[in-house]
Amino acid sequence: MAYKAGVMGAAGYAGVELVRLLANHPDFTLSVITSDSEAGSPLQDTYPAFFGADVPAFTGHDDPALTECDVVFLAVPHTVSLKYTPKLLAAGVTVVDLSADYRLADPAVYEQWYQVPHTSPELLATRAFGLPELFGEELAQAAAKHQAGEAVLVACAGCYPTATSLAAAPLMRTGLTQGVVVVDAISGVTGAGKKPSARTHFCSANENAEAYGVGKHRHTPEIEQILDAPGRVLFTPHLAPLSRGLLSTVTMQLSPDAKVSAEWLQSMYEDFYAGQPCVQVLPQGTLAKTSSVVGTVRAHVSVVYHETTNCVVALGAIDNLCKGAAGQAVQCANVLFGLNQTQGLPLLGMAV
Repeated sequence: MAYKAGVMGAAGYAGVELVRLLANHPDFTLSVITSDSEAGSPLQDTYPAFFGADVPAFTGHDDPALTECDVVFLAVPHTVSLKYTPKLLAAGVTVVDLSADYRLADPAVYEQWYQVPHTSPELLATRAFGLPELFGEELAQAAAKHQAGEAVLVACAGCYPTATSLAAAPLMRTGLTQGVVVVDAISGVTGAGKKPSARTHFCSANENAEAYGVGKHRHTPEIEQILDAPGRVLFTPHLAPLSRGLLSTVTMQLSPDAKVSAEWLQSMYEDFYAGQPCVQVLPQGTLAKTSSVVGTVRAHVSVVYHETTNCVVALGAIDNLCKGAAGQAVQCANVLFGLNQTQGLPLLGMAV
């Protein structure tokens, strides 16, 4: 059986990545793609890579065909999801939201960081958080509701929080750390979205690496929420001249009485992610890098013990558009519909 899927915001980078994945998915039929700015035009006019592909033309966000879908993926800016998600759920449509609107469990925290009122806080109590490797139980509960006929909402994790949390969570959940968790992360330019800015203009981004949003990036509270580390995360994002890819380096201070070794850390991380097909813990001494995961839904994780400072450095590499956005959204949808979580998703990157 093929399930009808729609993508709202399909003209953006994450949205068109959803189109690429769903167009090749054996169990979803892509029936609606929307973009208010591109409504009425064929997808290949905006993205020539889709010439010859069997995909629908753009329609507007208010296309009633969205309510006929089994699942709608929202790849829209924050606040836009607040407008459409409640309506879709009321129409019986399951929603997988890639925006920030339903990620933060506390609406007051959302309002503090996004400077807008949250208009449907009641949904925060029932939404599942879309990071399967760390919140599998929530997704399983949502899947049970969905398979019982209930429309459900999944709020997918952001790209920086995904790479960071997959790198840090195994150690953070042991309770062996203390103090500030230092996160230095580097993203490709597509992570900034399709709308250009002075920072993402070719002449600014090419041959340049720079930090931005130091101490005030909106992904900070999401990382703290996932890691259960309120007030402890010092997050510094960087922009690099890459199209795709994200590398997060997380430095965690161990408690004075923590007794660890490089071998123990490696074994603990491998056990933590055993059976998780989208996360690969690399062998000891092999460091994660973005080129190995571009185009895939796979995350590569490395862990290093720095004995002199009694710190652990963990690295997470992902494709910001795939595991960091569209691929993770499809992974979550696979779980909701009772499919293998990797169904229709690329796991192997390009060697060169």
